[in-house]
Amino acid sequence: MFNYSEKDKRTMLVLAKEAIASQFPKLKMPLRQLTERKLYKIPPTLKEKRACFVTLLINGELRGCIGHILPIQELYKDIIENARAAAFDDPRFSPLTCEEVEHLTIEISVLTVPQPFFYTSVEDLLHYLGKNKPGVILSKGKNQATFLPAVWHDLPSPEIFLTQLSIKAGLDPYDWKLGVEIRVYNAEKIMD
Repeated sequence: MFNYSEKDKRTMLVLAKEAIASQFPKLKMPLRQLTERKLYKIPPTLKEKRACFVTLLINGELRGCIGHILPIQELYKDIIENARAAAFDDPRFSPLTCEEVEHLTIEISVLTVPQPFFYTSVEDLLHYLGKNKPGVILSKGKNQATFLPAVWHDLPSPEIFLTQLSIKAGLDPYDWKLGVEIRVYNAEKIMD
């Protein structure tokens, strides 16, 4: 999809880890000092505008997930911003503690630009999603929510996936059957 090298992927994970660790003075040198001292260099591939989500896990359990659907800034900046937000600003969780940092697993999902998915029937939609398992953005009026492609691991049935996505969007569980807008995207997942 994006063909990131192993070095690019390591750099992404370092950026995310350092963005979080830099908020705890006793753990690491602040990220700004690392970049000012040029202890590592941002590769050109990470200077392209891309959207990403940063997901934090502890012992396989979700601990935070924040991101952007659309590319609004250079990827390396998006990684730094979303890593900090996932650690300290995800409203579902209390801010990450210093003690939790050493137990974190970080996943970065770099997204393709979402595209509208037009379908003629609910069956068409279910067939496409079940076969391709993309990230999905469901919108109706002012309500909107997304699930990353990785969510298919936990919700493998297209019906259940869309029902839970409707609930996440603040809609009735089966509103996905009634005139919602669907956009789809893919993601390249980078994990440590």
